[in-house]
Amino acid sequence: MRIYFSVVVLLLTFFGCKQDSDNERDSYAYIGGEIINPNTNYVVLSIDQKVIDTVKLNGVNRFLYKLDSLTPGIYTFKHGVETQMVLLEPRDSVLFRLNTLDFDESLVFTGHGDKKNNYLINDFLEHEKEEKYIIKLCQLSPDAYEQKIDSIKTEKDNLLASFINRYDPSPLFIKIAEANNKYSYYSNKEVYPFAHHGKNKMKNLKSLPDGFYDYRKTINYNDTFFSDYHNYRTFLKHNISNLALKKHAKHDDEKSRKQHAFCYNFERLKLVDSLVSDPNIKDDLLYHFTLKYLSKHDDESYNRKVLDFYLDKSSNASEKERMTKYANSIHKLKNGSQLPLVDLVDYNHEAIELNTLINELTVITFWSNVYYQHFKDSHYKIRELELKYPEVHFITINVDDYGLEKAEKLLDNFNFNHEHEYQFQDSKLASEKLIIYPITKTIIVDKDKKIIESNANIFSYKFEDDILGLINR
Repeated sequence: MRIYFSVVVLLLTFFGCKQDSDNERDSYAYIGGEIINPNTNYVVLSIDQKVIDTVKLNGVNRFLYKLDSLTPGIYTFKHGVETQMVLLEPRDSVLFRLNTLDFDESLVFTGHGDKKNNYLINDFLEHEKEEKYIIKLCQLSPDAYEQKIDSIKTEKDNLLASFINRYDPSPLFIKIAEANNKYSYYSNKEVYPFAHHGKNKMKNLKSLPDGFYDYRKTINYNDTFFSDYHNYRTFLKHNISNLALKKHAKHDDEKSRKQHAFCYNFERLKLVDSLVSDPNIKDDLLYHFTLKYLSKHDDESYNRKVLDFYLDKSSNASEKERMTKYANSIHKLKNGSQLPLVDLVDYNHEAIELNTLINELTVITFWSNVYYQHFKDSHYKIRELELKYPEVHFITINVDDYGLEKAEKLLDNFNFNHEHEYQFQDSKLASEKLIIYPITKTIIVDKDKKIIESNANIFSYKFEDDILGLINR
């Protein structure tokens, strides 16, 4: 942390103590920071999805903002498309420093209120690592799996207890930290039938011991306090998917794969409608499940039914408009369709049209600075695939709209070759044409520029089998 921040912390502490002595009832907090490699020249502060203010960065990419008449709670600061949360309570003076090239991992808090926020960001990062570990654990038997996740929960609770004993944080912090541990544990239980080996998810569900889901009796599907919290939202998505699986088991087994996918997803949407009444939580879940279904299916009749249900139940006008555009674009990317015309720019600042690059079997992948881990993993994977399949042309496109310099710097940091690397000229327009969701989306095109697969994934276990089949076709 630079000297500048040390001085600011001392000043904030001095004035905070003086104001405390003048008036103990003052309720204020400061938030400030330094952003390295900024994407814009401002940050947006909000709470409960309501914008408080847009704060400009100064000439050295820093800002300092005072919140008067503070409402204690989790505040969101947004920079570009990145968002992160900070817990603010009266008389806090929280400063952060982050690098947009490694957003979450680079975030460090200092100042009065730093310890609780560093605890929460570290907990968030550990949770991301834990999710990958959990997938491996899901291959265990139900009893062995439950023992493992019980052990993880106990360890996290012990760490929290140690933090509480050492720093004596506020009841608000304790409430949030305990909920993070609780909902993370519940999510681990809900995900088990889906991540356990084997295709028969219903069989996995029936194999669970009695009492495995006893905690469901206490679930609050409309917890407005935690409505914006990652662990709570993740748990709800896993839980509703699990409940839908049980209902879906009653469907006709003679149905086609497409019919099964539609029926299962429709059950999820109906469960959201019946269980959730809070509009923010409900709209978020409806949007998530609808988008997830539409991004993987191109059957126009089923997609229309899903979209109509979503439009009828959602109350978010802007998201409904966005979803309608998305659904309409999907049908233009059907397998066998011609690849849309999309303008690119290479790292020599030369404009080029995507179709002109395709004269052979081609795999098109995408990346964004926002999904940092995916950026690294996908580039290493493509490097491996290029060596194994020289008959295939690989094109990689950055979807951000920050300009070439930022993307080029990130590529150079990892010594990734710029050859066959591009960026959209108009990110918004191109992303709508090619429906870039999720970021793992991969498009396979033949030499005639016709789409073979519009929603492949280079990390899928069947991706290389499909490529081999296409090469030998």
